[in-house]
Amino acid sequence: MKKNLFIIALFLFCGIVPPVFAQTQLLMAEEDGCYWCNKWHQEVGHIYPKTLEGKAAPLINFDLHNGYTNVDFAKGISFTPTFILINDGTELGRIEGYPGEDFFWALLGMLFSENNIPLDQLDG
Repeated sequence: MKKNLFIIALFLFCGIVPPVFAQTQLLMAEEDGCYWCNKWHQEVGHIYPKTLEGKAAPLINFDLHNGYTNVDFAKGISFTPTFILINDGTELGRIEGYPGEDFFWALLGMLFSENNIPLDQLDG
């Protein structure tokens, strides 16, 4: 345990942040009155934080019209909801729209898989 703390301190002292500290998040662009945003919140929103996906990529909601800073988006956001998987401020992939609960989980799983984000190493 002391060895691990020493290694972490050494990384931080040298200004090196190991990949373990990379921050992966799921952004959700939404807007007032969005039927599909509300549907997602009803069907998935309360479950998401409890899932492995929710632990690996915590959700951050933001209003489409107010924008979101500190992220290098691959392209503009035209639809709500749009779910954007980011890592350290860079877009890894996105889901445009809400295709229903089953398809949402499948598409999100594909994003995690394509970007080598392991879920099986997280505590459930």
